[in-house]
Amino acid sequence: MRILLVEDEPRMANVIAKGLREQSYAVDVAPDGDAGLYQTSINDYDLILLDVLLPQRDGYEVCRELRERGNATPILMVTARAAIDDRLTGFDAGADDYLTKPFSFRELLARIRALLRRDSQLRPDVLEIEDLILDSASHRVSRASHEVQLTAKEYALLEYLARRAGHLVSRAEIATHVWDDSFDPFSNTIEVYMNRLRKKIDGNHPLKLLHTRRGEGYILESRH
Repeated sequence: MRILLVEDEPRMANVIAKGLREQSYAVDVAPDGDAGLYQTSINDYDLILLDVLLPQRDGYEVCRELRERGNATPILMVTARAAIDDRLTGFDAGADDYLTKPFSFRELLARIRALLRRDSQLRPDVLEIEDLILDSASHRVSRASHEVQLTAKEYALLEYLARRAGHLVSRAEIATHVWDDSFDPFSNTIEVYMNRLRKKIDGNHPLKLLHTRRGEGYILESRH
């Protein structure tokens, strides 16, 4: 899943972004409110992690404008302000959840997972497609009861396909949700990762789950 982190303190932004990337999230970082609004106008995000005390426009203003634009992306506001009035201001602006600094990274991950589960499709923690099982909480993957070792990015790609099992997913959709702004659209990175996944997930199994439609995209499904 792709997350926009709007945080003006460079050290904090680097720590949070690094931690999220290690958990298989793609992360873009915006250093102020205006940059955050610009990023949301050119990219689709699955969640926005929004600091309150920002240069240019503060988090409340950014949140209000996003909702006025009709942007329904889940927003988790993060701030050192712990007063009840501050939290209410955030919720009134359109935030979905509110986390007070300092916080544990485990709690941040739990809040993010909870918000991502609230969307219209409701994201289950465990995904099963035939004998392939993904646990989104632990990032463990198994095929035919044997654990499969994946890198963070391989897992992110597989989970994205698994949550859309049976549906064709275009290269552009994968680039948008699995990679961040550093992705080169002219590279063969997606093809390389898909080949790796095929070897690890399908391998010698007679039933293949990962399929390519030339010129269209990829689909994860069972074809008996």
